[in-house]
Amino acid sequence: MPLPKISTPTYELVLPSSNKKIKYRPFLVKEEKILIIALESQDQKQIANAVKNIIASCILSRGIKVEKLSTFDIEYLFLNIRGKSVGEDIEVMVTCPDDEKTQVPMSINIDSIQVKKSDEHSPDIKLDDQFTLRMRYPSLSEFIKSNFTMDDMKVDDTFELIASCVDQVYSEEESWTQEDCTKKELMEFIEQLNSSQFKEIEKFFDTMPKLSHTVKVTNPNTKIESEIVLEGLQNFFG
Repeated sequence: MPLPKISTPTYELVLPSSNKKIKYRPFLVKEEKILIIALESQDQKQIANAVKNIIASCILSRGIKVEKLSTFDIEYLFLNIRGKSVGEDIEVMVTCPDDEKTQVPMSINIDSIQVKKSDEHSPDIKLDDQFTLRMRYPSLSEFIKSNFTMDDMKVDDTFELIASCVDQVYSEEESWTQEDCTKKELMEFIEQLNSSQFKEIEKFFDTMPKLSHTVKVTNPNTKIESEIVLEGLQNFFG
């Protein structure tokens, strides 16, 4: 007689970028094993395939393409999948800001961690009186670079990231989409912008929606209470 199949619970969440409700399930042990092996290999292609395949397997709703999701969608989804796999509470170490050295363990309920959206954020960047640049959010590959590799981002990598996030350049009469251009053409377009225009692109990334949660911590040595804002997946699974 074969061993019984264990039922896996299902959950729902709303994707921050689209407000679309999707169903998902936790990691299985075999999937977590695949991820651990990939991380130990330090091979970015292997890590990318593992993360993509595992998240895709855990999403139960049809029509969701992982590679098309924004970075913060994937972070929020990965946080919830991982959290539901190991428990409702996540244990983190926070550094007290008053002395910048004392670390205090804290427990955070996963449902309290949300994606914070800024009122100053806009995907449309007005370059001049004629042309507007529309940006798209970084996707799966950038999520993996940010959270699973130790490489520092170089200048060329920064420009490649920006070029990959150009969605459209348009005026009242004309429009160019990313699909209309080569990578070289996009890079050259970014490089010919002036500093004030480039700062507006930086603002797009700086104000982009991100995982955020505020905690209060009391330094056991100084008894001083402080507020700390944890942002990004690495702060919750660092």
